[in-house]
Amino acid sequence: MTEQRVRWTAEQVLALAPDAASRTAGSKLGTAGPWSETGSGEGTVWGRCRGSGSRPYQTVVDLAGPAYTCSCPSRKFPCKHALGLLLLWAGGDGAAPVSAEPPGWAGEWLAARRGRVEATAARTEGGSASGPADPEAARRRAERRAERVTAGATELEQRLADLLRGGLASAEQAGYGAWDETAARMVDAQAPGLAARARELGAIPASGPGWPARLLEECALLHLLDQGWLRRDTLPDALAATVRSRLGLPAPADGPPVRDHWLVLAQYDTVDAKLTTRRIWLHGAGSGDTRLLLSYGAAGRAPELSLPVGLALDAELSGHPGAGRARASLGERHAPPAPAAFRPPGVSTADAADRYGAALRDDPWLESVPVTLERVIPVPDGETWQLADADTDTALPLTRTARSRPGLWRLTALSGGAPVTVFGECGHRGFTPLTAWAAGTDEAVPLC
Repeated sequence: MTEQRVRWTAEQVLALAPDAASRTAGSKLGTAGPWSETGSGEGTVWGRCRGSGSRPYQTVVDLAGPAYTCSCPSRKFPCKHALGLLLLWAGGDGAAPVSAEPPGWAGEWLAARRGRVEATAARTEGGSASGPADPEAARRRAERRAERVTAGATELEQRLADLLRGGLASAEQAGYGAWDETAARMVDAQAPGLAARARELGAIPASGPGWPARLLEECALLHLLDQGWLRRDTLPDALAATVRSRLGLPAPADGPPVRDHWLVLAQYDTVDAKLTTRRIWLHGAGSGDTRLLLSYGAAGRAPELSLPVGLALDAELSGHPGAGRARASLGERHAPPAPAAFRPPGVSTADAADRYGAALRDDPWLESVPVTLERVIPVPDGETWQLADADTDTALPLTRTARSRPGLWRLTALSGGAPVTVFGECGHRGFTPLTAWAAGTDEAVPLC
């Protein structure tokens, strides 16, 4: 495969941007003007970019990660210089010519990075150099945490009972503060999943008409989760693993890794006061599996793992335990991400709703499932939008989140009234489109 054939598109590069400002700034640097000493080769792109300082910034991108380094002071990841360099390389035409080897300043970082990757792989295969962890100490830590989680779940059950005894109207009068305090106590109990759901309860009374019904539904699901933990010894193994996962208790990947060509279906971030969570959906060309990678960054910082939508990875994934869970961990990567010549098979809107309903039997707390819809058309429905099946009389409403994103207008323009293929998340609130393909092409168009 030649260097030119594996170059990414500008859309795939800009999908790596941590925010809209970085996307705009990186686009301005995607021309040859500010760059010097640019080059590429062996899965690496490098160059010097003229900036506000006296010396040009040194920027290197390892396409196999992708991973980035830049001498600029930016805390964003990737920074605008890395995005600009990738755009320059994606444009071809000799802007980042193929070289036998990178200059010293780029080669040093690349050698150090690949050495760390190899060392990590060696520890994964052969265990830590310091020896295996003390299993007895690990068991005691797990028992202590379980005791704290049990105390938190018991306290939360009492809080729910008090709410229902006093009437749901009391939740509107109490405001957010009481639930925020409850969430903090769940954090102290080392049950972050309970903490997150408690915070969500506090926000429901201010969510508009119909909030009492929504509050009661969420209270019921939280009660079910509490009871699942308190009676976990009586649950099937898969459901017990799901309860632990919903509580936020860590569980390592299990089972043999699956090597496949994994198409990057979508990537998007959710942000709260303490954490940025990145979700990356992958689809295996051979296995047909759709898997979710999670990556985290401190507040205000993008997570390190970033994969361009529409590219495919020759890599190994290991699944995590839990009923109906699609989460996986990324293992060894055998080649840099490359353009994909396939897309996932799609289903009808009716089949998508059935798939979500079936998944709820295994995981009652499941917000949505990943689904690819075939031959759907975005159409307005009064003040809302829906994806109408081109071949049947069925449709899926779009979620409120989807209707507020500019990706909706990108999807509408891509369709132009004709059927398209759309990947997204289908749940009880509707469908959130994340990526689309026009008829007759395998080029993925990110919508988020």
